[in-house]
Amino acid sequence: MQTNFTAEQLADPGVAHAESILRKCVHCGFCTATCPTYLTLGDELDSPRGRIYLIKDMLENGKPADDKIVKHIDRCLSCLACMTTCPSGVHYMHLVDHARAHIQKTYKRPFMDRFYRTMLSMVLPYPMRFRLALQAARLGRPFAGLMKRLHGFERMGSMLELAPARLPQKPERRETHPAMGKARARVAVLQGCAQRVLDPEINRATIELLTRLGVEVLTPEDEGCCGALVHHMGMEDDALAAARNNIDAWIRAMNEGGLDAIIITTSGCGTTVKDYGHMLRLDPEYAEKAATVSALAKDITEFLATLDLPQSKIGRGLRLAYHSACSMQHGQKITALPKTLLANAGFTVSDIPEGHLCCGSAGTYNILQPEIAGKLKARKIANIERVAPDLIAAGNIGCITQIASGTGIPIIHTVQLLNWAYGGNMPEAVGNIGTSAA
Repeated sequence: MQTNFTAEQLADPGVAHAESILRKCVHCGFCTATCPTYLTLGDELDSPRGRIYLIKDMLENGKPADDKIVKHIDRCLSCLACMTTCPSGVHYMHLVDHARAHIQKTYKRPFMDRFYRTMLSMVLPYPMRFRLALQAARLGRPFAGLMKRLHGFERMGSMLELAPARLPQKPERRETHPAMGKARARVAVLQGCAQRVLDPEINRATIELLTRLGVEVLTPEDEGCCGALVHHMGMEDDALAAARNNIDAWIRAMNEGGLDAIIITTSGCGTTVKDYGHMLRLDPEYAEKAATVSALAKDITEFLATLDLPQSKIGRGLRLAYHSACSMQHGQKITALPKTLLANAGFTVSDIPEGHLCCGSAGTYNILQPEIAGKLKARKIANIERVAPDLIAAGNIGCITQIASGTGIPIIHTVQLLNWAYGGNMPEAVGNIGTSAA
């Protein structure tokens, strides 16, 4: 793509990086074939190619964001399926992230839009606040349908609909979990923000499995949200502050005894932490530390694959549909590995038709864009039900929450199944299936 930025514009490192991405686009349109919003809405401006044109026009002409560009950029899921499809290597993720930050700086959103975004940014990344909000949401859940029919309150209805009927008990926190037997590795495990509240069993299963396999696990108390939630809303200062906080916590742990990896069990967080090196590349104090952290970050399945797990028969007879989160398959390019681990654990693993398409969760997307998210969820669940599985496995809490809200088929995190396969307790969802195999 030909660009016409001035030398003065290119003096801005962010604009210069965006321009280098724009120049790689050759207008081929391959991205439109795999873009969930284009397939759902049929509007060229709701495809990656269309959004690239809008971003180019906005940045090249030095314009503040307007209603049109905000509408179509907001509709982007950041699922990154376009990056998997693109033959030219266009790094759409960095381009749309830059556009969102530009929107945040130059565009004043309508009041209700500002209200929801501010509320989400002030609640979701903080486990204590999020827990209190969910406790209050339990009282409002019966009114979710009514809220969704009231103009201006549709997003409130979506939030209430997603809120769990019961809240898991708050987990006990401690910083160090010794390995059983001789330690073969030392890792930090990101506890997350939403996951810690919605399903603490995922973190518990991760720690149990790793320590049983001879891995010492650290869960630093001063670690917090990875920053992904605010990053995708264009709140760049908040996202970078979250990144710096986690980098400080992990570098401290590294200096005190070394780290072989930083383990992440929510693939949305993993994509962001692996990008810390880019996000903080211009920060002289943090650039090198951020690059070190990004290099250490691994999805739990990536790390487990290095431990040479034996074959297991525990899952024999259970049919799994494996849902590959967009942040896993497109953001981190992890595709076959989780399925191989599950198959080696004895499960019969099936791919989901149209598995490259997003389920509609995408961080806060299912709250901020409930109509499109609802259509994508219905499409995903219809494809899952075509496989007729006993159970759905996934590696991202957002996907788990989204899909669980629309189907009676149990959905569980991959690591909980692997923990069971290698000596842990049977997950409650498995016990509820009622099959002879379980």
